[in-house]
Amino acid sequence: MTSRTTRAATGKGRAATPPGAELAELADLIVTAVTGCPSVAGLTQIPGAPVATYLRGRTVSGVAVRAHEVEVCVVARFGVPLPEVAAEIRQAVAPLVPDRVVDVVIADITAPEAGAEAALAPASAPALSVAGRTTTKREEAANG
Repeated sequence: MTSRTTRAATGKGRAATPPGAELAELADLIVTAVTGCPSVAGLTQIPGAPVATYLRGRTVSGVAVRAHEVEVCVVARFGVPLPEVAAEIRQAVAPLVPDRVVDVVIADITAPEAGAEAALAPASAPALSVAGRTTTKREEAANG
């Protein structure tokens, strides 16, 4: 899922990508902001489409700081609606880059904890279809 929100430019138009140490500091601040989001399990990459900031001597994987945008690639925690994950990330990153677009790529979702799927499903939600009849988990339990 890719989601894009435009941030209004402040000051004199769009800022250029900061050089050297400033770029490294900004990338590290973004990493801290994103990984601090409760719905984010971590930063990641998509094979063949790297999202990274390349610095002298190291690479910040999962965060790409560009002249007019910041792109982050994350693993979301199971159970949180993906639009909420993206909104949470944007809210955390936007104050650091108010003059840039924040693109959020949700590359994966963590596996649910044991029993989490059943706990999240409402009792009246369809569980499965048997011979054309849809039953609920509650009906399945009552019928054995």
